[in-house]
Amino acid sequence: MKEQKNETYYKRNLPHYQPEGYTFFVTFRLAGSLPIAVIKKLKEDKEKELKKIACMTSQKQKAIKYYEYQRKYFGRFDGLLDKSESSPMWLQEEGVAEIVKEAIHFRDGKEYELVAYTIMPNHVHLVFRPIVGGINVTLQNVNRDLSRENNNNSTDQIGSGINVTLQNVNRDLSRENNNNSTDQIGSGINVTLQKSNYLVTDILRKLKGSTARDCNKLLKRTGAFWHHESYDHVVRNIEELRRIVNYVLLNPVKAGLVDDYEKWKWSYYNPKYLM
Repeated sequence: MKEQKNETYYKRNLPHYQPEGYTFFVTFRLAGSLPIAVIKKLKEDKEKELKKIACMTSQKQKAIKYYEYQRKYFGRFDGLLDKSESSPMWLQEEGVAEIVKEAIHFRDGKEYELVAYTIMPNHVHLVFRPIVGGINVTLQNVNRDLSRENNNNSTDQIGSGINVTLQNVNRDLSRENNNNSTDQIGSGINVTLQKSNYLVTDILRKLKGSTARDCNKLLKRTGAFWHHESYDHVVRNIEELRRIVNYVLLNPVKAGLVDDYEKWKWSYYNPKYLM
């Protein structure tokens, strides 16, 4: 299917809504992790259900029913991944899981603010808040605690993301939202802000691309490592965020891999985002 794009929405096999300023819950899986017939059946069932929802006259009820079905659909999808007997399980190899883990953490503070993840044997759950521009620039509290600004070549953090060398950092950075604009911090640091309308897509493309290459090399194999399509969901509020993180952390328990989520080596969450 030909890709269709606008400012915050594009469609390939699944709809992806990627507005700025939100946290996202993303699941991506290994190539071949689900049989084609299973995926086809899931999509057919989904199309039937969405047609029913589309016939509803109340927009409010449509939104509620769509959200409910989205949760139900994902539950079926993830349950099939957990129980798949024919799936490759490359992520249960410690070296492979370590590559993915390191790649996820490497991007924290650069491309996104990492909230949580779990690496399962054949798929990954990831919760993060994209940083606009794909570099660590988030200027929420520019004027807070810059007491070290006069120290030559010292490093500080502005807001929730940008790591810069502070040389008289005292300017207004009001041009943060200009596409491909360049601003100057203090007396000598140029930061190019390259804004993307498809933040999640760009982040996953780079994350999946680099890890696929390194994991294939470790496994001494060639070919597709990740399935090309990913599931992504916009997190609506803090209550939903807590529920999703709880789901992510408990997935290994639900799948029967451990009896306590803290025993699973390949999970992480940052409690500051759940307060």
